[in-house]
Amino acid sequence: MSATTTAEPTSPVDIVRKARRAPRRHHAFVVAALAVILFGAFVARVLLGNFIITVPDFFTILGGGEIPGAREASFLLMSEKLPRAILGVLVGVAFGSAGAVFQSTLRNPLASPDIVGVSLGASASAVFAIVVLDLQGLALSIAAIVGAIAIAVAVRLVAGSDGSYRLVLVGVTAAAAMTAVVHYLFTRANEFDALLVLRWLTGALNGVTWSTIWILLGFLVVLVPALVWTARSAQILQLGPDVATGLGVSQRRTDLLLLLAVLLTALGVAAAGPVAFVAFVAGPISRALNGGRTTLVGAALVGAIVMVAGDYIADYAIPGVSFPVGVVTGAFGAPFLLWLLAAGRAGRKA
Repeated sequence: MSATTTAEPTSPVDIVRKARRAPRRHHAFVVAALAVILFGAFVARVLLGNFIITVPDFFTILGGGEIPGAREASFLLMSEKLPRAILGVLVGVAFGSAGAVFQSTLRNPLASPDIVGVSLGASASAVFAIVVLDLQGLALSIAAIVGAIAIAVAVRLVAGSDGSYRLVLVGVTAAAAMTAVVHYLFTRANEFDALLVLRWLTGALNGVTWSTIWILLGFLVVLVPALVWTARSAQILQLGPDVATGLGVSQRRTDLLLLLAVLLTALGVAAAGPVAFVAFVAGPISRALNGGRTTLVGAALVGAIVMVAGDYIADYAIPGVSFPVGVVTGAFGAPFLLWLLAAGRAGRKA
């Protein structure tokens, strides 16, 4: 009897199936690896730092018990460490997925919500509500969301349908205008309001309440699945508006996708302020890990990792000094932006 050998697939159908399986396996591996990294960053943010909490003590406190001789551990975990870590994950998911949608839909790595003025529109609206209208709480968050949507609509109308580069230019101009508005209002604020305004300048996770977390989680449970369902046509949209229209993907689908991304950005800003560059870096990093292909889940995980790890660095990198998380992400994102611009220029020359 002759030895049995496994034949390689030779039919066109088998070759196509094999070609499709490889990217899917790679994507699954990337998502799993990012999930493990996020879990490690989350554990470090919750358990480590100036006050170390052991795993058994963590579950004891979570179950409602107290640690003998360390009552402050319960307060520190439930009022500071755990809510900041959870909010970092939620805001990172919102920013990361929104940034990936903007960049893939508009086919421009610079077209992220924080670059084209959406985040700063929410920030300017919130600062105006604080200084001029004396709003706070839920009304303040609603003002931030309205501001983000208003700026997004204005940029879209002014830019028109002439291409993503025009939209980026209009968005950068709008972002500069919103920055000027925030700084002007900051000079008009009293001492108490000035402390509140600072949160809307850089973004921070400190002072978070559980009610904010539950509200944000509720919105994400609705918006993220809707974004994933709508983004099924994202790969077609990357081929350009004319090709997408020819394949049955209308401009309305594009506008709906961008609207969902704007809402996610607005909710993230309303919860933590305009944390710089999280939405911007999540898409390119996840695409690089995924072999150049857009991955919405990967971008969301990268955004969460940047938020949680950035908050840990901001709180413990320098002993006795605690920075807002936006300072760390801004310090990381600025050189990343320069590198992306240089890489794009080199690619065009080649």
